[in-house]
Parts: sequence; C-alpha cells; structure tokens
Amino acid sequence: MAKDMTLLWGPGSPPCWRVMIALEEKGLQGYNSKQLSFEKGEHKGKDVLAINPRGQLPAFKHGNITLNESYGACIYLEEQFKGQGNKLTPENKAELALMYQRMFEGLSLFDKIRQSLFYDRFVPEGERHDSAKQRFTGQLKDEIKLWEGYMQATGPYLAGKSFSLADVIVFPVIAFLFRFGLNEEHFPKLAAYHNTVKDRPSVKNTWPPNWKDTPGMDALKNL
Repeated sequence: MAKDMTLLWGPGSPPCWRVMIALEEKGLQGYNSKQLSFEKGEHKGKDVLAINPRGQLPAFKHGNITLNESYGACIYLEEQFKGQGNKLTPENKAELALMYQRMFEGLSLFDKIRQSLFYDRFVPEGERHDSAKQRFTGQLKDEIKLWEGYMQATGPYLAGKSFSLADVIVFPVIAFLFRFGLNEEHFPKLAAYHNTVKDRPSVKNTWPPNWKDTPGMDALKNL
C-alpha cells in the first residue's frame, strides 16, 4: 500500500511533518519520500507542480488520489487505514468533538506564529510598523496562554487521554514554538506535553533532520 504513495516534503515544515507522523502512526512506512529544499526553491520545481500546482509542500499522492492540504491528507489516512497501525480517532463523542475543535484551532495558532515570527519576511520594509509587530506578538502570547489553559484542563493529550489526530496535526506547531525558544518555565503544561510527545516513535522517526544538528532560536524566549 505504502509503495503507491508519494510524499514530497520540506524539513521543519509543520504541514509536511504532520503528514509524515500520520503515515508512521498508520504503519505506512516505505512510501516514496523526497526531501526538498525551501531555501533552494525546490518546492517550485516541476516535480512539485505536477502534483501541487500551488507550488507548495507537502505534495502527497496515493495512487491516483492527490491530497496537498495536510489536514486533508491526515484525515484521509486515518479514514482509509482505520484497521491498520494506531487508531487516531476517539470513540467517545466528547473527545471526538474536542479532537476536531483542537485540530482546527491549530490553524489559528500557526497563523499567529507566522504573523509574529515572520513579520519582516512577509511585510515590505517600507510598510513595517513596530506597533503592528508588537500587536502580532501580543496576539501570539494570548494564543499560547489559551493553549496552556487547554492543557491544564484536559491532558495529557490535546483531546484528552488518547493520542489522536489533534496531536498529529498540532504537535508540529507546538514543537515549532519550542524550536524558536518558547520558555518552558512560562508555559509548563505545554512544555510537559511537548516533552512527552517528542519521544513518541512516530515523532522521533520523523523529527526534522535540519533540527537534529542545529541549535534552536531564542525569538520567543521572553514571551
């Protein structure tokens, strides 16, 4: 089955990483994997454009089926391979509802990370304002505090007692925060979650290769 799958991905990208975790969780090792460089612009190459005309990663195919949205790919893998690997959807209705809630709230978290951390990259120099950058940083802090509260109320995983699609999808975003220096002492519940999940086999086996031998950054150390 996995031999009919192709994943083009870039290291350190949460959308790419979550698809890789989902494949591991479902026992779908052995797929056709190709690592590309964002820095070299390889995500705009013909191999990617043949699968994803937006020129974005991940680019994922299963046979004749194409799924380039990482949320869709993860949900598809769980639905198509329910009887294989680890079950990623809770039976309990309340936990199932919470799983979907946290999954899609992850979009807001990642959006606020990009607005704050990459403000200078996406806003032309002549249009940048310190007040706007500070506002985005404040919004990110409020968002992270919200997630810290979620972990205080539920745990040990994002949707309760079991590792689920919510963790597959959102953990790479939370790992991204700690990669950029989020202070564990300021957010102890998120730190505990991060330190637990990063040792899960599916996560360890797919850990971004460019993170293994390079230090993290301190952009969020004072948040």
